[in-house]
Amino acid sequence: MRASLIQIAVDEGESVESRRVRVASLVRQQTGADLVVLPELWTTGAFAYEVFGQEAEPLEGPTYEAMAKAASDAGVWLHAGSIPERDPEGPLYNTSLVFSPSGDLAAAYRKIHRFGFDKGEAVLMGAGRDLVTVRLPGTTLGVATCYDLRFPELFRGLVDAGAETLVIPAGWPERRRAHWTLLAQARAVENQAFVLACGTAGTHAGVPQAGHSIVVDPWGEVLAEAGADEEILTVDFDPGKVATTREQFPALKDRVL
Repeated sequence: MRASLIQIAVDEGESVESRRVRVASLVRQQTGADLVVLPELWTTGAFAYEVFGQEAEPLEGPTYEAMAKAASDAGVWLHAGSIPERDPEGPLYNTSLVFSPSGDLAAAYRKIHRFGFDKGEAVLMGAGRDLVTVRLPGTTLGVATCYDLRFPELFRGLVDAGAETLVIPAGWPERRRAHWTLLAQARAVENQAFVLACGTAGTHAGVPQAGHSIVVDPWGEVLAEAGADEEILTVDFDPGKVATTREQFPALKDRVL
């Protein structure tokens, strides 16, 4: 399986609409990939709290439409990162969208763990409640977002639901980049799963982003890692390695709690 992680740079001088058009074009260029992954809140920037309200979209809004068309044009599975979703009957949500190669919505995931410690996302957005997996030819994706990476219980739940490849879009800050790499490897090792973690580059509301999108195999080996700037990280991996790893070293069978 070939995955392309598009590490988008969020420039405050670029409008949301311009970035949406540019990112759709980048997705269309990934015709050789099976799966394309975008970062968290790439339309606005993950720390641009003050614009969440004005840029929030209904689920089937302009980003949904643009990404559905791009996935269909490229013929790829697309994890389109996340958007600030405006629920007409409730609060805002940090919502991830996954599209099939035909452009149909395969899944939507509302981020469960909100970052901010009683400010920012933690107070501006509602919390999701449902774990989400998506069946692809050859593997099952488990979907999580950024701050979720710090909560291993969520990933245990995804594994119990059949996840073999954990996909994590993020807007992770540079000052905690060491945690980003460490936690991505930890989630891969403890769940004996592939981890595809796609971050943003640039600066969001004065907060420098870590970049360094990363792909980790079920043994914790880093297969590929991006730098700090915008780039496309493409890696070929064998989803069958999950079953082999779990068979050769059946630690998951010894779970007690």
